[in-house]
Amino acid sequence: MDTSPPGVTRRTVLITSVAAATTPPMPAAAADAPPSRTSRSSPAFTLRVNGTDHVLRLDPRVTLLDALREHLKLTGSKKGCDHGQCGACTVLVNGRRINSCLTLTAMHDGDEIRTIEGLGQPGALHATQAAFVKHDGYQCGYCTPGQICSAVGMLAELRAGMPSHVSEDLNAHPQLSEEELRERMSGNLCRCAGYPNMVAAIREVAGARA
Repeated sequence: MDTSPPGVTRRTVLITSVAAATTPPMPAAAADAPPSRTSRSSPAFTLRVNGTDHVLRLDPRVTLLDALREHLKLTGSKKGCDHGQCGACTVLVNGRRINSCLTLTAMHDGDEIRTIEGLGQPGALHATQAAFVKHDGYQCGYCTPGQICSAVGMLAELRAGMPSHVSEDLNAHPQLSEEELRERMSGNLCRCAGYPNMVAAIREVAGARA
């Protein structure tokens, strides 16, 4: 004898059971859930970029390149390979050239950072910028900001007497031969292969400062 309540059939019982088994559990109460990543306040970092202090509140994992491009809108430094292989993102940090895609903003709190925008301005170009224009040291221009920043840093290393991989005498002050120059700039790639003109531009700047 069927003892089911009126209106309840075997079919409705099966449907109800299947629905209950396949419905995902309700989420835990908000009070019991761990705080989300976005709810945590990000630390603040102070970057002195091109002579101006900027206080940025960023996730500690943000690279220096992304801080410059996405947060400070200084887009001269380019994101090429994003693996430190092309040099398009080269900037100067405390006078030393670095690949800004390989370092975190959190590592440069209080540092002096100079990008291509801070080297010179239209009508008052940096000597290296002017030499690149004079010698047509660029074609598409994508790598040019990194090439120029790298050249400025490289010439500073040379004046400081830092040897390179091809320096014959590590104790002697290095001379900027073409071999030395190409070795020291080898971390900056140009897909247009405009290297001869870049070499001429950098050698002119080096000679003017010798």
